[in-house]
Amino acid sequence: MSKHGGGGLLSKRPPDRERSLPKDEVFDIMSNHRRRYTIHYCKQVEGPIPLSDLAEQVAAWEKDKTISELRSAERKTVYTSLQQTHLPRLERAGIITYEDGEVELTDQTERLDIYLDIVPENSIPWGVYYLGLSALSWLVIGGLWAGVLPTETIPSLVYPATIVAVFTASAAYHAVTNRRYRFQNLDQPL
Repeated sequence: MSKHGGGGLLSKRPPDRERSLPKDEVFDIMSNHRRRYTIHYCKQVEGPIPLSDLAEQVAAWEKDKTISELRSAERKTVYTSLQQTHLPRLERAGIITYEDGEVELTDQTERLDIYLDIVPENSIPWGVYYLGLSALSWLVIGGLWAGVLPTETIPSLVYPATIVAVFTASAAYHAVTNRRYRFQNLDQPL
């Protein structure tokens, strides 16, 4: 069991690094912005982070200020909340270790990545996009089969090659977009 710096609460049970978190627990953990901000900041910084640095950054995001603009009371409120409530909760879930006043992510965080991807507003869901692209592909195949599409002036392999090229370009764009909108790649968490 870890020792918490500055009089924090001890974990009720040691974290099980290998257990898979149930969806309900993941959503409960991620429902609080301070825990999301903690995970986000820890993903941006390598190695252990002093609780004071973490509290400053979380307070800055929360108040939409720079760290230098924060008042002492704003820092202290977040520090206390993290120390007494949020870090013990994240540690019990096995997402962080919190020892000697320092916070560090565990490998368990990688299992949360699927829940941390951000979908931009007003974007078409990728599943719907690929379904539409598949329907269009079937229309092209049906047109070739029915002889509606020209094959004398355009070689017949151009059609399937075009379909494959569109799927490849779409998948590449999808991969790049997903990487760009990953939780840890955003400047400020949501």
